[in-house]
Amino acid sequence: MTKLIYQNTFLYVAFLTLSLIACGQNKESKKPQNQDTSAVTIFKTPDEWKKILNKDQFGVLRNKETEAPYTGKLLYNKEHGVYKCAGCGSELFTDDMKFDSHCGWPSFDKEIEGGKIKKIEDNSHGMHRTEIVCAKCGGHLGHLFDDGPTSTGMRYCVNSLSLNFEKTEKVVQQQYDTITLGGGCYWCVEAIYEMLDGVKSVESGFSGGKVANPSYREVCMGTTGHAEVVQIVYDNKKTSLDEILKVFFTVHDPTTLNRQGADVGEQYRSVILYRNAAQQKTATDIINQLNKEKVYDEPVVTAVQPFKVFYKAEDDHQDYYNANKSNGYCKMVIQPKIEKFEKLFKDRLKKN
Repeated sequence: MTKLIYQNTFLYVAFLTLSLIACGQNKESKKPQNQDTSAVTIFKTPDEWKKILNKDQFGVLRNKETEAPYTGKLLYNKEHGVYKCAGCGSELFTDDMKFDSHCGWPSFDKEIEGGKIKKIEDNSHGMHRTEIVCAKCGGHLGHLFDDGPTSTGMRYCVNSLSLNFEKTEKVVQQQYDTITLGGGCYWCVEAIYEMLDGVKSVESGFSGGKVANPSYREVCMGTTGHAEVVQIVYDNKKTSLDEILKVFFTVHDPTTLNRQGADVGEQYRSVILYRNAAQQKTATDIINQLNKEKVYDEPVVTAVQPFKVFYKAEDDHQDYYNANKSNGYCKMVIQPKIEKFEKLFKDRLKKN
């Protein structure tokens, strides 16, 4: 009996700790608190809010309480649509901004533009955080953190009770999209995509493994599970994923498993890390077509896998070719690939 009581107590403490630490949010008392109303355009008394919101929504939006982790109805929502403030209906996030952070609350990597969300310094409970509230009604949403895994680096940790979801049949395509590719040494791949018109940015880094924040030296050891990759942000109005992948399959050998020339090891594997079903289908269709038409003498071994997290490489590994053109590796390995790219895609080069 003593052992059972101890186990139950341990589970309760563990669950309580998770709810306090995972997103740095704490359940406030049910006593109404002062709201920062600067720039707020909707003002209501507590009694007026209670007529609009149910008890749990009122606790979160108006009293800054926090729902228990892994209980929110929108945590695992995957439908297309818009997430709105449950208090006033202001549009805050879209489905393509949502990602699985495994912290227990719905997470988003950015917000809809237009100043719809206000950031407030929060030093309560001995912690320094950034609270996010609806700019229109002042309703408490959650907190903002800078540990997000996507290119924005942001994680908007939001209570489901703060939101209403409106399903839409079609979501307008965003101007910019991101894809992560591994094609051997990232210095080579980065140098080429920096020249392609429509590419907004290219970062060299690591992805696909199990070690958090690995160093270049650790990845070179071949024990982290990570591949050397480039994370490409591109303008859908100027280029497309089809073209991005056409370049990809032109400038590296997708038929050699865990190898590109003299670079050997799983860190040099050929891999496409997709962020959504559309990217997965495009990549798979292209590979199937390449194999069907026997474009290469051997089958394509490029892996198509879901993107999880990207770790940016050290600063001296960014824009490596342009900073080290006299380097022997740059002359012997990277330069020939660039010349091939310039010849085949001469009409798609960025204009200086």
